[in-house]
Amino acid sequence: ASPSPSPPSRRSPSLLLRGASAASTGPGDASISRDESDRLSLDNIRASLIRQEDSIIFGLIERAQYLLNAPVYQPGKIDVPCFHPDGTRASMLEFMLRESEQLGGKIRRYTSPDEHAFYPESLPLLVIGAMQYENPLAPAADGININDRIMEMYVNDILPALCQAGDDFNYGSAGLADVNCLQTISKRIHYGKFVAESKFQAKPEEFTELIKKQDAEGLMSLLTYKAVEDRVVRRVTNKAATYGQDISDGDVPDQVAALGEGVDIEYKVAPERVGELYYKWIMPMTKDVQVEYLLRRLDHL
Repeated sequence: ASPSPSPPSRRSPSLLLRGASAASTGPGDASISRDESDRLSLDNIRASLIRQEDSIIFGLIERAQYLLNAPVYQPGKIDVPCFHPDGTRASMLEFMLRESEQLGGKIRRYTSPDEHAFYPESLPLLVIGAMQYENPLAPAADGININDRIMEMYVNDILPALCQAGDDFNYGSAGLADVNCLQTISKRIHYGKFVAESKFQAKPEEFTELIKKQDAEGLMSLLTYKAVEDRVVRRVTNKAATYGQDISDGDVPDQVAALGEGVDIEYKVAPERVGELYYKWIMPMTKDVQVEYLLRRLDHL
């Protein structure tokens, strides 16, 4: 997978202009557009997190219907047309993720401040005009991308806990589900930057003192609310129970009411497992992003 140049970004105090220098390769208008939505507003953080949470749960349930299918993740195991600079063949998952990012990269997906490519060095030029985004984040946010860690966590920790061992040879279907899971999990974890900025603005003096000391432990302590985290895990578990069962018309109230009451319901994936994965892996990495962002929050001042 040979890298292509990624479009540079320019920042003004209140606007983020990303991909503006990418030449349009098609007949479309190459002018710069403005994002007229309020989806990146700090006031909409909770709504955004809930939507991302739902997407992750649905994605994990979808992936769990297939066996582990280990060859998808083993470099060179499947003959995909994707090679590293040293000539070795990439895994099927890497090939599929790179192909997805080629499409998304052409139509501005990775110019948005809430999207992060796994292979940013290989993003293509835009085929439509660049976009201006109202962006509440500090400039340091652009340099924070932990997708390498997310990939390692997903393949080595989430998949073995989520999927039954074995091989059902549904490599394409499993890989597509993986790409969706990785992209939604990455978006949720990196959204920690927006969460951190909101918390910073709520308590600027407390955070500024810790930032100036570069006190990562102090920042983590100030960011952590155990009661809130417990509520999130319960909500995720209950959603996984609701989304992960077959519900016919008229059955919703009784089946939802039965959650957690010992009723023997067959789930597509154990709800407690989804909640545990969220608590053990997704939430801690989100807080890591928050701390990393805050440590660099004042760098531009």
